[in-house]
Amino acid sequence: MSSEMLPAVIETSNAERKQDLSDQEESRKPRLGEGLEPVSKRQMKKLIKQKQWEEQRELRKQKRKEKRKRKQLERQGQLESNLDGNDRKRIRRGVVHSTLRLIIDCSFDSLMVLKDIKKLHKQIQRCYAENRRALHPVQFYLTSHGGQLKKNMDENDKGWVNWKDIHIKPDHYSEFIKKEDLIYLTSDSPNVLKELDESKAYVIGGLVDHNHHKGLTYKEASNHGIDHAQLPLGNFVKMNSRKVLAVNHVFEIILEYLETRDWQEAFFTILPQRKGAVPTDKACESSSCNKKSARVEGGLDSDSSEEEDSRNELDSPREEKKQDEENSTESVVSSVPH
Repeated sequence: MSSEMLPAVIETSNAERKQDLSDQEESRKPRLGEGLEPVSKRQMKKLIKQKQWEEQRELRKQKRKEKRKRKQLERQGQLESNLDGNDRKRIRRGVVHSTLRLIIDCSFDSLMVLKDIKKLHKQIQRCYAENRRALHPVQFYLTSHGGQLKKNMDENDKGWVNWKDIHIKPDHYSEFIKKEDLIYLTSDSPNVLKELDESKAYVIGGLVDHNHHKGLTYKEASNHGIDHAQLPLGNFVKMNSRKVLAVNHVFEIILEYLETRDWQEAFFTILPQRKGAVPTDKACESSSCNKKSARVEGGLDSDSSEEEDSRNELDSPREEKKQDEENSTESVVSSVPH
């Protein structure tokens, strides 16, 4: 064999060897229904799903395009409604802010255990949320802020530092508000409010004490030489329980009165159902009217409720409605614009 033919023979043999190797590899690949290792049902399902996935690739792509287009149309629709003035932000532009100052006095921090501090914190959150939603929001003050309350808020509600439309101060309210402008709201006061003076600053005692410190807020007002009064609850309402209300209930009643200018409507919109509140005229139709009235009047010497949850439950008709609405969104405070 000549030297010229040798490279051709070698090349031919290499090509044949490669072909044999590829045939062997092909024969080793598993085939459907044949081979050394038959395909299991699970593997078969995976192969079918993979095939379907590949076949539907274009369909998924088309659906994504349609979804993007739909969202774009929704955004355009929202923009048009905003221009028409139908969104919440534009509605809030029509809110009329009251000049009335409403203060929660937190100077009783050392008299409460941590459990009651947490309840007070929740009530303050409710007050903040309601004031932000109100048609006539007040000038909201949180004074003597510190101690256990501030620590609890720092640990469990760090967003409080970003709250808007509220004045949170470590100082006592008497240090920056004139004494003649102050009126302390306490159920022990012999003075009954007839109407609200929006040039005044009304103080609510930030105390959850379960009847341990009777008459404390009345003493606080007397010691500082501050005018005091109680809401005209007895003039419009007869209740099965004491007249003392939670911090947030007093706050919400004032907000409601500023909107309606009707004490009875404000009371019956806010008061929890468990208090068994009825209008005074209907209450007197009952044969037991005098007995219930005596029990209520006898309970006017307290700044706190007898029941543990009486300052914390929020089960008025309006609150039940709001709770249903909030279930579709979220927290009490998280649903409020900050």
